[in-house]
Amino acid sequence: MPPAETAVFAAPASTPPEKKAGRGRMLLAGLAIGAVLGGGSGAAAYSWLDEDSPASQEGVQSSLTPNNGTPAGSTDSPRGGVEAVAEQVLPSVVSITVGGQMGASGTGTGVIISSDGEILTNNHVVAAGGPGSALQVTFSDGTTAEAEIIGTDPLTDLAVIQAQDVEGVTPAALGNSADLAVGEQVVAIGSPLGLEGTVTSGIISALERPIITGEDQSSQTFIDAIQTDAPINRGNSGGPLVNMAGEVVGINSAIATSGMDTGSIGLGFSIPVDQARPIAEELLETGSATHARIGIGVDTPRDGTRGALVREVEPGGSAAEAGLQEGDIITKLNDRVVTDHITLIAAARSYRPGDEVTLTYVRDGAENTAEITLGSDADAT
Repeated sequence: MPPAETAVFAAPASTPPEKKAGRGRMLLAGLAIGAVLGGGSGAAAYSWLDEDSPASQEGVQSSLTPNNGTPAGSTDSPRGGVEAVAEQVLPSVVSITVGGQMGASGTGTGVIISSDGEILTNNHVVAAGGPGSALQVTFSDGTTAEAEIIGTDPLTDLAVIQAQDVEGVTPAALGNSADLAVGEQVVAIGSPLGLEGTVTSGIISALERPIITGEDQSSQTFIDAIQTDAPINRGNSGGPLVNMAGEVVGINSAIATSGMDTGSIGLGFSIPVDQARPIAEELLETGSATHARIGIGVDTPRDGTRGALVREVEPGGSAAEAGLQEGDIITKLNDRVVTDHITLIAAARSYRPGDEVTLTYVRDGAENTAEITLGSDADAT
């Protein structure tokens, strides 16, 4: 399939919450972010955590710990319609209110991943209030709890928070995003514009869609995203994208907007759960996360050549050891066509440190390949 052309979309600014009289408050929060889009196909997937994975505390169910091959929170019920999926998943979704120094800063969504209140969400949700912000989560039954940040990872736009003094909540079942197919029906659940427990549906529009989110280089996140036309709006960030078995297959993170329209135009993007799972595990273990590195600086060729131009090779890094040089143009990562530097970076981020990959590159008009064991940014100086 030929890759799509690259399009650039601005990141919409957050909208301050608006109070509404009555039992609750409607928080008009702009927590979804714009995206730079690219194209391509092919990606890596991560299997369920193995025996070296951290065990759950006794009596605590965790979505991250396999249970005889079945994720916690899953059921034996057959695949059903949107109504059945909503009934199964809604108890595992929370609304997150972020309070900054000047009051409430916005709302987002989170996915419960343990029965004692560990919640997976987006980094940009918990960062919305700035330093010293307060977090409150609202569960599907209307109860609330204060929450604390366990760990954040701006590079993948993921975070894990802990709801305080809760037990017996329902963790979501995590599926496998590697099993998704274009055209497959999916459901998005979240709190768009503060409307908690909103359920929308659509299909998988594309897989392995490289996007950039963030307004400047210091805050950019490269995502090898799932693209969906299920309506996703401001406040959906951090919520689940779910297959028709009620399994979380993605974390809704970004939307593309057109002109002054900052709502859904049918272009939503989710972090694949196969990429989110190992990051969540590391955040729970250490409060931070590691990422795969090729050990090069890249750009897109200015002459229209398709590929990623190697601008710099890190001495002693994986690429240097494999013989890559400045001026090489990388055209494939394994079987995936690399159309530009965005595609390469997003694709590389879908792997884990220590994974082995094959890079195809062009040097002086000749095509070459190199076998590379990906390094870790934990080892970078």
